[in-house]
Amino acid sequence: MKKLITLVAALTLSASAFAEVKVDQPYARAVPPGQPNSAAFMTLKNNSDEEVSLVSASTSVANVAELHTHTQENGVMMMRKIPQITMKANEQVELKPGGLHVMLIGLKQNLAKDETIDLTLNFSDGSSEKLDIKVMDVMSGMGNMQMHKGMQQQAQ
Repeated sequence: MKKLITLVAALTLSASAFAEVKVDQPYARAVPPGQPNSAAFMTLKNNSDEEVSLVSASTSVANVAELHTHTQENGVMMMRKIPQITMKANEQVELKPGGLHVMLIGLKQNLAKDETIDLTLNFSDGSSEKLDIKVMDVMSGMGNMQMHKGMQQQAQ
């Protein structure tokens, strides 16, 4: 019985040592049939008092999932692989089009709007988050935002 109590205490302590990262609004970008790559986006919120990083991702729908960012070099936007996405204590980081994202390279299937795919996020503290994320038509959503902005300007 003493060994069981010790084991439960050790497991409780090790689980509490993991950072508490909350994943909000995860989605993947729908792509036309035959497109080899896509991307996943979300908001990550580190609810702990310790810095933690997203260090890798994986999915069954692509050969590779890489962490990427966009940078501007000589007036040209370039996408670059990065080793991690770091969140300071109690910090929120947004993965979004044109910024940080999880690149899905070598798609094994088409990603069509309203489908669901798996995505696993691995963090520097040893924890991981297994997600089922929706595939969304990102471009039409962005177009609606632009149209909404234009309608607001006309109303003024």
